[in-house]
Amino acid sequence: MKSSKIYQVSTLQALALGYTKPVVTVQEMIQNGDIGLGTFEDVDGEMIILDGVCYQAKQDGSIICAPESTGVPFAVAGSVNDGKKVLMKDMKDINAIKTELTLMIDLDFSLNSIHIARIDGWFETIHARAGAPYRSQHVSLKDILSKTQKDFCFEKLHGTLVCVYFPDYMDGINASGWHMHFLSEDRKLGGHVFEAAMSSGECLLQKMDRIEIQLPNDAAFDTYSLKEASQDEIEEVEQGNG
Repeated sequence: MKSSKIYQVSTLQALALGYTKPVVTVQEMIQNGDIGLGTFEDVDGEMIILDGVCYQAKQDGSIICAPESTGVPFAVAGSVNDGKKVLMKDMKDINAIKTELTLMIDLDFSLNSIHIARIDGWFETIHARAGAPYRSQHVSLKDILSKTQKDFCFEKLHGTLVCVYFPDYMDGINASGWHMHFLSEDRKLGGHVFEAAMSSGECLLQKMDRIEIQLPNDAAFDTYSLKEASQDEIEEVEQGNG
């Protein structure tokens, strides 16, 4: 399996503790990768980068193309063009999907490496969420989402899961394990995924051997104590229960 670079904006710890100010723009994100995920300034929805286009999932699960000038506080991007191709069938829930993906990287002795996967398939259900903008300072992501996030369910549709894997030892830089966002084939629906069932799909899995992190470059960033967000809190937000 060939390897390449993943580009990341800020850290998950910073986002979890409420640093939601723009660090780069959408235009800068798509210059660094044609597939990825993240969020936007003030946690205004969920980001899905696919085929070099940056999409924004709004609070109701609808999709728009994000303007290039939109600010990005946290996101990752890369490429899966040289990735390993694997067919997937009958994944009854998100744990089955994650287990299959983890098995793929384990077979290549790559559990300590970052990966990006793209799964194009037919989905029986997608349970997802997105939030609305909430301007704040030092308000945790968990508290922001408790005020703004809406959950929704899509049924029987084609689409793409954008999946990012970080190993356990990089927890805090990003979420350890798998993190997934969804975009429908017609580019009308999407969001942060916390449950999914898939009938069939095709996966492209790409191992990354380099990471470039663009940290915020303003004084406010240094007022955050970036070890305070607990693993339990991050997992709770990741599962859509923020």
